[in-house]
Amino acid sequence: MALVSVALVSSAAQLRRFAVARQFGARPLTAALDALGFVQADPIRAPARAQDLTLRHRVVNYRAGDLERQYPSLPIEEDVFINYGFVTRRVSALMHPRAGAGLLPLSSNRRAHALLAYVRQRGEVHPRQVDAHFAHGRVTNWWGGQSSATTQLLELMHYKGMLRVARRDTGIRIYAVHQHDTPPRGAAEKRQRLDALVDIVVRKYAPLPASSLSSVVRRLRYAVPQWSDMIAKALLRAKQRLAHTSIDGDMWYWPADEATAVTEPLDTVRFLAPFDPLVWDRRKFEQLWGWAYRFEAYTPVTKRKLGYYALPLLWRDAVIGWVNASNGAQGIDVKAGYVSGRAPRDRGFRNAYEAEVERLRTFLA
Repeated sequence: MALVSVALVSSAAQLRRFAVARQFGARPLTAALDALGFVQADPIRAPARAQDLTLRHRVVNYRAGDLERQYPSLPIEEDVFINYGFVTRRVSALMHPRAGAGLLPLSSNRRAHALLAYVRQRGEVHPRQVDAHFAHGRVTNWWGGQSSATTQLLELMHYKGMLRVARRDTGIRIYAVHQHDTPPRGAAEKRQRLDALVDIVVRKYAPLPASSLSSVVRRLRYAVPQWSDMIAKALLRAKQRLAHTSIDGDMWYWPADEATAVTEPLDTVRFLAPFDPLVWDRRKFEQLWGWAYRFEAYTPVTKRKLGYYALPLLWRDAVIGWVNASNGAQGIDVKAGYVSGRAPRDRGFRNAYEAEVERLRTFLA
């Protein structure tokens, strides 16, 4: 069982400080991706995509779009983890092959193998090429609209691991054949892989209250549907090996090898992405900072309280409000709202806020 660092994290204030202190840094892009393991993707740009807004706080000299521009040369894959996004090759190898999970209906097998042969022959394919070659027609997609049947089959084959995203062409996935190592041999190796995936997700989102730990680990059913019946036991093993302590009646968990001694927070303002590791778990967010953040891009305008794409505003070790950033005639326009109703009167806040706005401008330039 992991040793518990109760003496170093014994109050809600210390927990908040620990949660913030372990998140940020300035690393090369490859090193940051390796540390994160997974970066959630979202197509909305307001003012930039979520993956770029997440990485700018963790990658030295990062600019919007760097991940997509450099993707073909990076050791990463577009794939499903607990959500859709970018995973390192190490994480991809732990999840694949997604074999024996009934992920392709029998009626599609012949089409899938014919399509796979076509992609292998061409090297890389655009969905329009595939559709023109096979003309499979149109089907109803998950949202009730009409999609190309070949596009849907490409996506399903990508999820199963038969194909990979080689690059993007004006946002459209360009597919290539994906080769995987052999599947794990025996139950012990499956458990090892699943435990490694649990550790990756915990390291990304920790510290986690018990309810959030259970929720995020169960989402690994999207990453490894072939082992979904093993996830409950993997969660029990995680609770035994992770560092943990009880604060205000809740048990909190984090990686056992992490030091929890933290220093005074820096006088820094950060505008966080809606899916930043500090923000993604709304339950944890509300427990740490005492208010409910909601992502309102898909909320009707009349019901929005924070804004279309509100970015949580972190000051020192507290999320005290949010900003909405948009491109205006005079450049980037940033408007802030505060939980207390007003900005902090702290002498350093205004300078730190203006410095973050300038960093945002540079990132978008």
